[in-house]
Amino acid sequence: MSFLGNLVWIIFGGFIAAVGYFIGGLLLCLTIVGIPFGVKAIELSGQILAPFGRQIVTLPRGSGCFALLFNIVWLFVFGWEIALVHLVSGFVLTITIIGIPFANQHFKLIPVALFPFTYKLQ
Repeated sequence: MSFLGNLVWIIFGGFIAAVGYFIGGLLLCLTIVGIPFGVKAIELSGQILAPFGRQIVTLPRGSGCFALLFNIVWLFVFGWEIALVHLVSGFVLTITIIGIPFANQHFKLIPVALFPFTYKLQ
């Protein structure tokens, strides 16, 4: 069932979202300061590509001081916009009954979009 959900997800916008994360990550890697954020955005592009059948887990190093600092910078610079897009997309998808499973995936991605140095999909 998760294969079918991921296939439909990829066809109807998941691929575009993953490409957006990937291109954003590549652009961030152009600067020395942006490399950790770019690497994380590229990692998120792979996670966004197939969210069905995955759960949010806490990273083992997700509670350290660098993770906290990077999460704060990410939250104020990138995270809130990405989380807002997932929130709005989730609300739009809840209008139809068929879109509810996809809305749940968008809602599941919000913590990962806000704090990527603490959480990931696995």
